[in-house]
Amino acid sequence: MTGIASKFDKAFESRSVNDLADAPVSALHGISDSDAEHLLAAFGIRTVRDLGTNKFFLWAQAVATLAD
Repeated sequence: MTGIASKFDKAFESRSVNDLADAPVSALHGISDSDAEHLLAAFGIRTVRDLGTNKFFLWAQAVATLAD
């Protein structure tokens, strides 16, 4: 879990994977509260789970993978 936990703010480092998935997207290192507000307004993303399952992000990831 160290690898995953290190991608989150300190307050979330000891949480379970399920808790991390349901954490606000701003819990991720590098995503500010302002960034989170923009993600919510543009894509309806509130949680890390929402971000990881967003169809636009998944489509972009698939294209990038195929391009490599």
